[in-house]
Amino acid sequence: MSRAVDWAALMQAGFRGLGLRPVEFWALTPAELELMLGRPSASLPLVRTRLDELLRDFPDNEGGAKDG
Repeated sequence: MSRAVDWAALMQAGFRGLGLRPVEFWALTPAELELMLGRPSASLPLVRTRLDELLRDFPDNEGGAKDG
């Protein structure tokens, strides 16, 4: 699910709220900006149980086929 990005609000928060220069703002990743703004991350880190679920649901091909 994608969400619209309110660039005007993010730039205002970065420039006015955090005092970033444009070059500093645009060099940040979305995760870094969210962290600096005190917002929770949009995605959780991958934990072992979730990795196990993904491995079960999407096993590697053993027949020698190349992915991608």
